[in-house]
Amino acid sequence: MNRTALATLFALTVALAGPSLRAQSTAIDWGGPQTWAFTPARDTFSADALLDLRSLNEKVAGETGFVRVNEQGDFVQGDGRNLRFWAVNTSVAHFTTANRPLWLQGAPDLARHARFLAKRGVNMIRLHQQLSPDLRKNPGAAITDINESERDAIWRTVAAMRKEGIYTTLSPYWAVPMKFSEAWGIDGGPAQSALGLLFFDEALQSAYKVWLRKLLTEKNPYTGLTLVQDASVAILQLQNEDSLLFWTVNGIKGAQRLALERRYAEFLSRKYGSLEKVLNAWKGAGDPADAPAQARLALLNIWEMTQTPRRMPVLGDLSDLGGGKAVRLADQTEFYARTMYAFNQKMVEFLRKDLGVKQLINAGNWKTASSVHLNDAERWSYTAADVDAANVYTGGIHKGPNEGWAIVNGDKFTSDSVLLNPRLLPINLKQTQGHPMMLTEGSWVMPNGFSAEGPFLISAYSSLSGVDGYFWFATRDEGWTPPQSANGFLPSQGKWLFGTPDMLGSFPAAALAYRLGYIARGKAVVTENRALQDLWDRKTPILTEEPSFDPNRDAGDIAKTSSVKTGVSPDAFLVGPVQVAFDKDPSQSSVVQLDRFVQPGRIQSNTGELVFNTSQGFCTVDAPRAQGVAAHFGRAPSHQLHDVRFTSENSFGAAMAVSLDGEPLKVSKRILLQFATQSRPTGWRETPVPIKLENGKTLSGFEVLSYGRAPWQVIKAELEVVVNNVSLTSATALDMNGMPAQAVTLVRSKTGVSLRFPANAMYVILQ
Repeated sequence: MNRTALATLFALTVALAGPSLRAQSTAIDWGGPQTWAFTPARDTFSADALLDLRSLNEKVAGETGFVRVNEQGDFVQGDGRNLRFWAVNTSVAHFTTANRPLWLQGAPDLARHARFLAKRGVNMIRLHQQLSPDLRKNPGAAITDINESERDAIWRTVAAMRKEGIYTTLSPYWAVPMKFSEAWGIDGGPAQSALGLLFFDEALQSAYKVWLRKLLTEKNPYTGLTLVQDASVAILQLQNEDSLLFWTVNGIKGAQRLALERRYAEFLSRKYGSLEKVLNAWKGAGDPADAPAQARLALLNIWEMTQTPRRMPVLGDLSDLGGGKAVRLADQTEFYARTMYAFNQKMVEFLRKDLGVKQLINAGNWKTASSVHLNDAERWSYTAADVDAANVYTGGIHKGPNEGWAIVNGDKFTSDSVLLNPRLLPINLKQTQGHPMMLTEGSWVMPNGFSAEGPFLISAYSSLSGVDGYFWFATRDEGWTPPQSANGFLPSQGKWLFGTPDMLGSFPAAALAYRLGYIARGKAVVTENRALQDLWDRKTPILTEEPSFDPNRDAGDIAKTSSVKTGVSPDAFLVGPVQVAFDKDPSQSSVVQLDRFVQPGRIQSNTGELVFNTSQGFCTVDAPRAQGVAAHFGRAPSHQLHDVRFTSENSFGAAMAVSLDGEPLKVSKRILLQFATQSRPTGWRETPVPIKLENGKTLSGFEVLSYGRAPWQVIKAELEVVVNNVSLTSATALDMNGMPAQAVTLVRSKTGVSLRFPANAMYVILQ
């Protein structure tokens, strides 16, 4: 894969908390009697399938008009009906004409891929492409050229997806792979990184507008429409994973640095009236690199902006009291945020007025150098557009020579479970009032062994908090992704994937419950009003998100957390929605008392439908139409919900019962039972080892002795289910294509039915 992906903060909390928070693997023979081989037949999409969620989608995506945002800040279809996105990242169009020697599957069929996704509950895909010229293939390209093969992949994918009722989010630019030609005359030359430049370099911005015009306003030959006209294209992302408030801003050097510092001086002159007044306000905090005679003032290392502002002088240093260093850092924070806001605003105006775009626009999806002190300024800069987003991955430590993209023998890792540390749930996000929030990239990343909890938790807590879409990352395969090389050449196992039995196999019940609103949305537990000056001053908010970790762009092994304590417990994210409003009176913020929802080892949602038991490592959903549990069953084997009881002898798994006819489970005539355990490649072997971190600490983890081979092996189900519904008369186990596979013995009683879940299945239909 040619993308830098994220890991998560799990590792830090786990390292500090010790072994008690880490789920320990048991010795399993992956291919022995405890497992079954995952070798599903190619889906024929037969009308006889008992499980097919294609009907949840529109006949053609966008048939009722463009996706919009309502007054509550949620997505609605063109006809005003509520719309939630169960979404994935796909790059299948790149590989429909190419194979690689170590990939096990042939070239995928894009139309079949779309049908496969729709059947399993997907109604949105994201295309993370790179529209800029490909200088490797065309070194003589002009800056106004585009990568036409990328555009063709976008056009083909949009056409295939819209036929299956699947919307598209377009992500056409990422600074990391962006390259410059000497002939283009970009300040700083061809060797520099593009990170941060799009926000202020006018030559690059002008080229970017040309690229967008060519992408959006030229006719898609596969639909007969331009993308501007195509309502199946729901969201445009201006750029991916870049920010002036992230560490990479320090990498802007040479001519580009000087240009940015001149802009800084212009901004300050407008704000204060003159550079002389600026320097007076900064009294005692000058920098040797300041050059007012050249109309340029130095930008300090962003590390300075990550430090908690001091409230008291230190040994006579008055620079942080009402002036000096504090004012300078506030001005720099404001400049960076307003520069990004201005770019976003300018691009929105260009897209709307010049190109006639009706799609929703997302400004960015990245993080900052300090979750506590800078994240709100980043999110404020997004408010120039319609939709907010973040990219957050879930996993643990992974140390190895190719840790950013592949798993090979000798790698060391931790296998960590959110059920044991729910504060690190990736959708624990502050949401800007009036703006939808999406996670445009996320997954439970290999070699983590507890990914079956992922779809369950994303469905449950996105429903509770009102997160409007989670995009699983990523696939290049038509259907299931088998264990195979990370890039098709290196003997290895890929890690950035969701097409496994644990995750993709868990889509149907999770997507159904989430998209149909079976799990209630909570009332806001925190609504924080933030004055803009408080953002520039980097004042600690009353609640902040946990920082995430990027193995390729963050230093060390794990995320660096701050010792700063916020006023509200992060457990609030698991109780109900957490909102922020900008340019508002902070004294009007509101916080619900959490005591009645949060007790030691137990967190309950304010809807009463979700319970997180952190001491025993399980989470339950107990709603009229959806009930289930994700659990370390060895700690808590049996779970009685209102209408369903799940009892398992497995060490770990996620079970759900979801109504298929819209009726409450106690009277439903058609119910989906779904159970996911764990999977690994055949022959996978690991052994416990200590892992030494860059901070000198050591924690327990595992070493990969063999990354295995195809197919996946799935731990056999050991699950008893009791349903309090007397109208049910039959149970049918399904194969992985939703086709009937075998009858399951159903034991009837005065109050309902019970069954033993089939060992080698993931779905059962009760009727």
